[in-house]
Amino acid sequence: MKVGIVVPYSWSFGGGVVDHAEAQARALGVLGIETRLLIGNDPPGSFSRILHPREGRPGPPPPGVIPLGRSVIVPGNGALSNLVLSPRALPQLRRALARERFDLLHVHEPLAPMLGPAALALWDGPTVGTFHAAGDSSWRPIANVLWGFLLDRIDLRIAVSEQARSTAGTFAGGDYEVIPNGVDIPDHVDPGGRGDQIVFLGRHDPRKGLPVLLRAWPHLRDLGLRLRVIGADPLAVRLLLTRLHMSDGGIDVLGFVDDLTLTNELSSAKLLVAPSLGNESFGMVITRALACATPVVASDIPGYREVVTAETGVLTPPGDSGALAGSIAALLADEPRRSSMGAAARERAVSEYAWPLLARRLADCYERVLAG
Repeated sequence: MKVGIVVPYSWSFGGGVVDHAEAQARALGVLGIETRLLIGNDPPGSFSRILHPREGRPGPPPPGVIPLGRSVIVPGNGALSNLVLSPRALPQLRRALARERFDLLHVHEPLAPMLGPAALALWDGPTVGTFHAAGDSSWRPIANVLWGFLLDRIDLRIAVSEQARSTAGTFAGGDYEVIPNGVDIPDHVDPGGRGDQIVFLGRHDPRKGLPVLLRAWPHLRDLGLRLRVIGADPLAVRLLLTRLHMSDGGIDVLGFVDDLTLTNELSSAKLLVAPSLGNESFGMVITRALACATPVVASDIPGYREVVTAETGVLTPPGDSGALAGSIAALLADEPRRSSMGAAARERAVSEYAWPLLARRLADCYERVLAG
């Protein structure tokens, strides 16, 4: 079986859907399913620096990735997304579909311009679509009017959570199979013996709630902690600290890190803090922490509520920096409880979200679609 995985964003800048699709391709490959990732790419250089304020991944995409045009930054759903809007992407996509001779196409975010709708329009074979988004979006109603009819070409619809299914169902009714975002499980992770540090993982998007954590930080700094900020653009974080009239004492701004470094950071931290304000359909950063036996202190929002249990973390009111600081301090003060949560977190990741489990579910979906 050969599957084309279409992603409307740029490989160069990562993100939840991009990371999901890359991991999906690796997990399917273990099952013997050949894949190609059809996705945007912004090569390092002066032109990319003009279009994008933050640095992308260095070097060219790896084998198995078919780059389809540059991206531009588009605001929506409380985030800044790198969507492929290059006119050159359409003929490149058409040629790739003709050349690769896929058995099936798997389109992520089918309504997101322009690769999703273009793939549905150009491809007339078996198709699976995955819907990731949750919450309100300014562009989704417009997209539904312009090319929502193309959704009828999807043979099987997947949502990554109940929140994503609810959101998709408001503009694209029908049956959805819920298959969550997967996570790779690192070996030999101990929930105990952690350093005095906590981690924020995410881009500097408004909905990620980094300002909430930074306002809580003065109440935590005296505990001898360090805050490791990963994924957010370092310059944006410095500007945010300036606007909040805060120093960077005790804060390490790492920016984008590679996969191994991220695993090491999460596996040595006492907590992951996810203070998002809303519009999160699932929370891939949370399952990444769970896999590393790291408990979570997160906002009490629907998408996170599906993932974080009382045994694996603590939920706090979104936007409440005082409650966030109190929950972090209380959990850090009880090391046996924190360590027990870490062990439960690891078990939840292994039993619910490990990629080998989810890859087999996807393979079953493909086989059903191909069988008609």
